[in-house]
Amino acid sequence: MRILFLGDIVGRAGREAVMASLPGLRRTLRLDLVVVNGENASHGFGLSPAIAQDLFAAGADIVTLGNHAWDRKDLIGHIDAEPRIIRPANYPPGTPGQGSALVTLVDGRKALVINVMGRQFMDALDDPFRAVADILARHRLGVTVQAVVVDIHAEASSEKWAMGHVLDGRASLVVGTHTHTPTADHRILPGGTAFQTDAGMCGDYDSVIGMGKDAAIARFLRRMPGERLQPAEGQASLAGIMVETDDATGLARRVAPLRMGGLLAPTTPDF
Repeated sequence: MRILFLGDIVGRAGREAVMASLPGLRRTLRLDLVVVNGENASHGFGLSPAIAQDLFAAGADIVTLGNHAWDRKDLIGHIDAEPRIIRPANYPPGTPGQGSALVTLVDGRKALVINVMGRQFMDALDDPFRAVADILARHRLGVTVQAVVVDIHAEASSEKWAMGHVLDGRASLVVGTHTHTPTADHRILPGGTAFQTDAGMCGDYDSVIGMGKDAAIARFLRRMPGERLQPAEGQASLAGIMVETDDATGLARRVAPLRMGGLLAPTTPDF
């Protein structure tokens, strides 16, 4: 299975770049599954139902979220009716939406996508490791599903690394989101799980993690609240990771980063 995961989409620049590029990427990379993190897609804070539909129309199969999941109140009443949008599975019981989604491809193969949020320097949610274990107890990689993708939305690299090692051999891909900075550590772990600490963001990198520079810098210099942060509107880069799995085992055979457009040095998977 050929899977593309795109990091946090930030604002108009990020989402327009994704919507313009994704149809072509699906063709040229022969993608079977596309997962994007959309928690910053709506003006930098949250995801609106309308923008989610635009992402699906462009070729995304699943949209994951994170700590900005509920910034757009119109999503709260919509998420239960749209199983392709998932929020972190370790929100407390009774929270709207689901923390995982099972995708059936046109050829009948199945992929499980899981979203969890870390707890180090983040909101005090339930245990993300236990949340993933509970979901995987109902699905077996290489038996009931041909791929498992886990988006761990977390601040601490150590927590992301720990999740990768815990799931090594039980997931096809474990990838971090939230920091908006792509890491250069993509690899296949000893048990066969592809891993990257953070996929980066789809947005304008002439910014402070996707937000306009002046207002963001002022907060650091003055240590006072200022104007509301707004997403940077320059040319966006796409950042993500692609993995090819073995259908017999569900484990990764090849993994490579994807970066295109904007300020980042371009790199495209060649498999």
